[in-house]
Amino acid sequence: MPYFDHNATTPLAAVARETWLRAQDEAWHNPSSPYRTGAQAKIRLEAAREKFAILLGDEAERYVFTSGATEAANAVIAWWAKTLPADAVIAVNPTEHPCVLEPLKNHFGNRIKWLKLNSEGIVDFNDLRVCNLLSDKLDRSAGVLGAEIASRPGKVAAVVVMAANNETGVLQPWNEIAVACAEAGVAYLCDASQWLGKLPAGGVGGTGFVIAAGHKFGGPKGVGLLKLAPQSEGLRAQLGGGQERGQRGGTEDFPGIAAMGAALADAEQKKVFLETERLTWREEFEREVAAMVPGVRVVAAGADRLWNTVSLVMPFADNTRWVTRLDKRGFQVSTGSACATGKGGPSHVLAAMGFDAETAKRVVRVSSGWETTREDWQALATAFGAVAGELR
Repeated sequence: MPYFDHNATTPLAAVARETWLRAQDEAWHNPSSPYRTGAQAKIRLEAAREKFAILLGDEAERYVFTSGATEAANAVIAWWAKTLPADAVIAVNPTEHPCVLEPLKNHFGNRIKWLKLNSEGIVDFNDLRVCNLLSDKLDRSAGVLGAEIASRPGKVAAVVVMAANNETGVLQPWNEIAVACAEAGVAYLCDASQWLGKLPAGGVGGTGFVIAAGHKFGGPKGVGLLKLAPQSEGLRAQLGGGQERGQRGGTEDFPGIAAMGAALADAEQKKVFLETERLTWREEFEREVAAMVPGVRVVAAGADRLWNTVSLVMPFADNTRWVTRLDKRGFQVSTGSACATGKGGPSHVLAAMGFDAETAKRVVRVSSGWETTREDWQALATAFGAVAGELR
């Protein structure tokens, strides 16, 4: 069946599977064990860490392997709650993934400043000026230390903006935000789960705190990463344990980590340069669906989006009916974020973009992978046309 739900999870890449099997045969030992085979597994683990540092940037010692982006997000946000001033404010993009939003709400409650979005769902960079980031830059040039700035009453002490949205594919100006935050001495957390493996990873590691999940780009489930920002020794202590250089407790899943690294390296070396071609296929699909289903709309049509992602506002019928009918025709699409399925209610991403609940219930998300062909896209467009005839 043509699979169009890659933003929920991806199939295990062939190179990741091969790497995982080989690691299970050759280096299944505990990397913390004192004997030679344990030491050999440790050496391989550190080589994997170096690989991520090369692909994303920054120093290898700042990379911590986790069970996924959820664990990584919770660790960073819990550390902020413990170490930032009691009245510190966190500036947050309202379309973040729930794994980021939920711990933020739990720890910071009414101390969250929701950043404004434009009509396409992109963070309004001018709103960051309201957070005094630019005035902080001037203060720093006058010799005011970042720690003093962050300790001001009610001060925005951290910014949270993802790289690419999982529902709409909208790309955020993460690099510009990272530069502004660094100059202002403000912490920055970037969820790069949807960016990695689809767009070039170079430079992502220089944005402060970075989180990602391997299964979003061809790696296995249950493994992810956290790239620590400079001067985050306290977070290392909170993660605790004797593993990961004292940065996190628990036996490292080296086969999973190696497979995740192999998947990302494969995407960087053989796939991301195909972005322009694949973007053309997605745009062709959007035009074909518009011709076959009059009245359909593309969410954030004018924004830069991931080449693989399109959210369609269908002109009639709930999205669940579209998903079911397309599934019967052999096409797997979704109603949005997989983690929100079954919770009920409209998408928080669409709500933040100004969509009313009735409209949000007619949105279908399509997200392809590198294995998706142009013919798959064309066949899906034809299927949308056929289903429209059934549901109209």
